[in-house]
Amino acid sequence: MNLTVFGIGYVGLVQAAVLAEVGHQVVCVDIDENKVERLNQGFVPIFEPGLESIVRENHAAGRIKFTTDAAAAVRHGEIQMIAVGTPPGEDGSADLKYVLAVAETIGREMDTAKIVVGKSTVPVGTCEKVKARIAETLKKRGREDLSFDVASNPEFLKEGSAVADCMKPDRIIVGTSSEGTEAVMRELYAPFNRNHEKMIVMDVRSAEFTKYAANCMLATKISFMNEMANLAEQLGADIEEVRKGIGSDPRIGYHFIYPGLGYGGSCFPKDVRALIKTAEGVKFDAKLLRAVEERNNDQKSVLFDKVNRYFKGNLKGKTFALWGLAFKPNTDDMREAPARVLMEALWKAGATVQAYDPEAMQECQAIYGLRDDLLLCGTKEAALRGADALLIATEWKSFRAPSFDALKDALTTPVIFDGRNLYDPKVVARHGIEYHSIGRMAA
Repeated sequence: MNLTVFGIGYVGLVQAAVLAEVGHQVVCVDIDENKVERLNQGFVPIFEPGLESIVRENHAAGRIKFTTDAAAAVRHGEIQMIAVGTPPGEDGSADLKYVLAVAETIGREMDTAKIVVGKSTVPVGTCEKVKARIAETLKKRGREDLSFDVASNPEFLKEGSAVADCMKPDRIIVGTSSEGTEAVMRELYAPFNRNHEKMIVMDVRSAEFTKYAANCMLATKISFMNEMANLAEQLGADIEEVRKGIGSDPRIGYHFIYPGLGYGGSCFPKDVRALIKTAEGVKFDAKLLRAVEERNNDQKSVLFDKVNRYFKGNLKGKTFALWGLAFKPNTDDMREAPARVLMEALWKAGATVQAYDPEAMQECQAIYGLRDDLLLCGTKEAALRGADALLIATEWKSFRAPSFDALKDALTTPVIFDGRNLYDPKVVARHGIEYHSIGRMAA
């Protein structure tokens, strides 16, 4: 099938690459000339396991193309997929200016019937606005004879495993009331729907809402577990044992119940806030969602508070090794990462940070530039040298089995503040290192 994807960000690029991988002809359009040029040269601007090879192979095969020519892109695809960003506005609501700009472009450039598919995460009712904008643009052109439909097809990708999520989706949500559109969408996703029926078709508004409900449910699990972790510390319980105990209940499960420093990234924080604003718009008090956001904001300061108490508020002149900058492993994404809150609090207190992350070093440099109180180190071992303590903010696999003896020798003070509960407190204690984690008594 011929498909046009507007927006070569995280969602658009991954989805486009995977659709090209199964044989569809995909044209990706973006206004960023530099990004388009670099993609055409084989440079993938984001780190995502498996993505670079798929993009390069399908680009070489001619199944995926990158362009800034919106007119040609619209003419190419019978399906027009909108995957542009919906950044939060000042009040937390989703900003739809890019989505509606694409709708206007489609209405201005289309010369045959189109199916417009909303892939971006958008508030309920957005597809109706897209439909109205296209219809308005066609009317101005005097081309009301051109038919089109607008469907919702939210994404459910996890950063760090997005390619796998696309190749083997656990569900494919399509919001449409048109049998013709449903048939086209079934054809588009047929290569991913062979093992068993994964497509769930519903009305457009329900599809739009499903995406927000899913992300907010996961965010709620994370905030709940972090609240239990904080309470467990006060009660002398071990939250890791509690996690195993409740995770064994199939009604709860083990996913998203790991205590830590809160959620970050481009989705959960933005989507929780956006749904709160949507609720306010219909005069509904989203008490639970507001509590989820409040707990998450507070959780990002938990590790700094532990460090500050340990050093009795005297952090000026101290140097801290920081392992992990990305908001989660297998990505270089630092948007709303707990590590940022931690670093900024340490700097404000007069401390210096020696940081290491397997993938997010360049992103950190881009965000913070050159600073006297930030040293980006080439290895995790280099970050330890001469530091007063080790702080862990991201659970990369390469951090899970360090040499505790070497770690102790490198640190000025043998103490670890672990925001991801990577280690067994008893093992760390045997090596003569003091250990502070989340939801467990200090060892």
